[in-house]
Amino acid sequence: MELQGVAALVTGGAHRVGKAIVMALAEAGCDLVLHYNRSVDAAEATAEQARALGREVRLVGADLADPYLSDEIIAGAGDLAPVRVLINSAGVFLEDTLGGVDVDTWNQSMAVNLRAPVFLTQAFANALPDGISGSVVNVSDWRTARPYPDHFSYSVAKGGLDSFTVAAAVALAPDVRVNAVALGAILPPPGKDSAYLKQLAQEIPLERVGGTEPVSQAVLFLLRNHFMTGEIIRLDGGAHLR
Repeated sequence: MELQGVAALVTGGAHRVGKAIVMALAEAGCDLVLHYNRSVDAAEATAEQARALGREVRLVGADLADPYLSDEIIAGAGDLAPVRVLINSAGVFLEDTLGGVDVDTWNQSMAVNLRAPVFLTQAFANALPDGISGSVVNVSDWRTARPYPDHFSYSVAKGGLDSFTVAAAVALAPDVRVNAVALGAILPPPGKDSAYLKQLAQEIPLERVGGTEPVSQAVLFLLRNHFMTGEIIRLDGGAHLR
């Protein structure tokens, strides 16, 4: 896909990995629909940075836990429509175990990490005009293959996102391609600092953390490669090898 002038929607685009993807898309020539939940100040700051590159940006505030907002989020593109790129980046990283998981934590993990990408992808595909191709990239986690012991519902939801990526690639072909990036040690999780990642890096074959640039590069690669669909690219520094 040629990205110049294409409208792209990024969920959770105000900060962290989502912001890095927004800025990479802006540099590639995309106009942006930047979704955020509560981080309005960060969203506005990111939007201004993208506009400084000459891009058009529309901000859409919405709680992805609400299952009925998908069409409204897609419609937030306004005059930038049609949205031809969807990046399902937003997520929640809640701690729980199988023995201690409660309904509220389970529902929140499933709603944001799995249900929202599913119904946003549905709304995205339905909104594409006939004859116009689209591309979806989901942001997953390499630990779906080796689940976190203390993030049970998150691991299950991201595992579902992996399965959805493959199922949606089949269901939406040939007009919409669906791929994913499965992240490892990219940024410290909320509440952790760089020292946490440095310690974690010692367990990774490449002995370093990734930062956001490899994520942005992989997303752009998946969007531009017109012959890839149903693929999940691991960005984990080789962590899955151990």
